This record gives sequence, C-alpha cells and structure tokens, in this order.
Amino acid sequence: MSRRVVIVGAGVLGAATACFLARDHGCEVTLLERDTGFARASSSLSASSIRQQFSTAVNVALSRWSLDFLRRAAQELAVDGEGPALGLVEPGYLYLARADTQARLRAAHALQRAAGAEVALLEPAALRARFPWLRTDDLALGSLGLRGEGWFDGPALHRAFLRKARACGARLVRADAVGFEARGARVLGVRLADGACVPAQDVVLCAGAWSAALAATLGLAWPVRARKRDVFVFDSPAVLPGCPLLIDPGGVWCRPEGRGYIAGAPPRALADGGPGDPDEPDLQAIDHALFEQVIWPALANRVPAFEALRLRSAWAGYYEMNDFDHNGLAGAVPGWAGLWTACGFSGHGMQQAPAVGCALAAAIAGATGGADGRGGSCGSGRADAAQSPPSIEALSPQRLDRGERLVELNVI
Repeated sequence: MSRRVVIVGAGVLGAATACFLARDHGCEVTLLERDTGFARASSSLSASSIRQQFSTAVNVALSRWSLDFLRRAAQELAVDGEGPALGLVEPGYLYLARADTQARLRAAHALQRAAGAEVALLEPAALRARFPWLRTDDLALGSLGLRGEGWFDGPALHRAFLRKARACGARLVRADAVGFEARGARVLGVRLADGACVPAQDVVLCAGAWSAALAATLGLAWPVRARKRDVFVFDSPAVLPGCPLLIDPGGVWCRPEGRGYIAGAPPRALADGGPGDPDEPDLQAIDHALFEQVIWPALANRVPAFEALRLRSAWAGYYEMNDFDHNGLAGAVPGWAGLWTACGFSGHGMQQAPAVGCALAAAIAGATGGADGRGGSCGSGRADAAQSPPSIEALSPQRLDRGERLVELNVI
C-alpha cells in the first residue's frame, strides 16, 4: 500500500517534493494550497536566477544539482511527451568587490572551487577587457561564474512540477491549513480552517513565508519571516555584450530580461529614512524611492550607459527569510514523528527546489520504508535514472535547537 503524504503549500518547493514523491516513490500525495492562483507566492514573484557562488558548500552542491536538472527538465518533467520550456540561459553571475571586501570574495571563491563550481577571479584589467562597458576604477576584484549560472522561467518550472505531480497521481486541493492533528509526539494529519482534518502518515510543511505560523501551533519557534523585495523593470539603449547578472559592492543587482533589464537591492535602511525590512509588508506598496535614490545612481555609476534608462514597471515578492542564518530548513522536524519541512530558503528556494524536492522525497520514502525507485504509471522520464539525490543533512532544522548557525553570506 502506498504511503499517504500531505504537503502544506504548493509553491515550487512543495510541488517539487510532491512530484518526486509521486513519480519516483509511488506515494499517495495531497497538496494543500489556500491560494491556488499563487498571487502572493514567492514562486510566482521570484527573479528566477540560479548560481553557484555561495559561501556554504551545501548551497553550491544543491544549486549544481538543480542546474543539471533544469538542463534536462524537458525530459524529466514531460507529460504525454510534452516537456516544459524553461528558457534557461547561463551568462553567469558577476560579484564585484572593492579593496575592503575582496578578502571575503577570495574566501568564497576557494570554497566554491573546492565544491566543483567553475568560477574565475578577475582583476580590474581583466574585467575591463571582458566587459568594456563596466566602470572598474574603484574595484579590486570580480568573481565570475564561467558556466552553470544564469536565469530561467521560474513560474514555468513551478507549473511543470505541479503538472508532472498530478500526472503521477498527486492531488492539488484548495484548502487553508491552520494546524495539525497529533497524538503524543506524532503528527497524524492537517487541520483546515473549515474544521476538517486531512489524515496523513507524513506531513510536509512547505508554506513558504507562512511556515513559522503553522509550526508555532506545535510549539515550534521558527525564525522564518516574510520579507518584501522589490524588482524593477527598465529599458535602456545601452548595449552590454555578454552581460551577466551583476552584483555591485553595495548590493544593487541587475540582469538582462527580454529586451530590457531587471534590478533590485536590499531595502533602504531605517537610518536613511526608508521603510527598513519589516515583516510581511504590503506587496502593492512598491518603494519607488529605492530605485530613484539607490538603484539608478548605483547602476549609472557602474555602467555609465545606464545614465539613460526608463523605468517600465515594478513588482514585489516575499523572501521566506530565515533570520537565524539565511539558509533553508529542510528535513525531518525534531521532536515530531511524521513531520517534515522545506522552508526559509531566504531567496534561493526557486533555484534549489529540484534538488531539495528530490532529496526530501527520498528521505521521506526511505524513513517510511516506501522507497522503491519506481517511476509509477506515469514513468520517470529521467535521462539519468541512476543519479542519486543530493544531501540536505546540513539544512536540518535541528540546528535551530542546537543554536548552530550555518551562515550564508551571499544573500542578494
């Protein structure tokens, strides 16, 4: 008899987990989602980029695994012979550093290279030769991803995971989860706002920025909060051959998008009279002063051709920010049998969803004795069926109880 798993939250992490559980392990999966239009979901509002330039080895490994998956997603996620078109491009990321921060860039580079990432350090002369449109006189160093970094259609990946999961038998149910049914230290199901209970042998909490509120009903204090990030779309006559995703030393970032560009930056600090970084602010309240006072001046300074640009539009989405160490929480929840999670990825959940979903599904199926490697009636479609899931042990929620931070410094 197949294992019955209920997933709370059908964003990209929940959808990926459901897909792998149903496709590879033959589990009976139900996805509970209160917003089936995904209007406020981070999955719908992500800038959908992927990189290997992290400061922790686990993040390098997860994004490398996910990148390989994205390259073959048309086969992996095909339904009735039709695979998703994700528009993956790999122009790289370019982190820039001044003299006072170059040591941090060099330390991260050593870790990235040891983890297998193809990343190069470029001195100012090399930066000018490669990117003649870039101002470099105040820079000491740049770190460029040579391959395996870029951007893709994140919402298309999300839809493809949902479609594949449902083709393999998973159910998507519109429902508002408000808590859990439990006996002793075992979770037995999910309670809904209408008073109903959805029974399960395993429950996976993937509610993004709202995961902490649900975890609190079990007495768990998780430091996962909804932090708004604004993304601005602009046009410019500038022609920037080979333009990667550019990260200026001050934190402003920019990359090509279609015929134009998108850009963003951390929220303005309270000391500068800005709104700071409050918990779950209104997504409609775009901070246009952030673009006028911070982003545009920084872009024009770094790329002089950006002095001429026209702001076209803007949107905002939530980072499910883990204020503890800016890394995801993934795996079994300590103290509660049958409860698992994947949340708090602090802006890199979209790019790591394939790897995390695969690893979490394997852990759930393995822990319950349900892993059988089956593709199910839908078939796996895998180009490399022998590929094993990556390790997510370092992201265990146990580190919260132990007070052991796994700090990720490269958060954009």
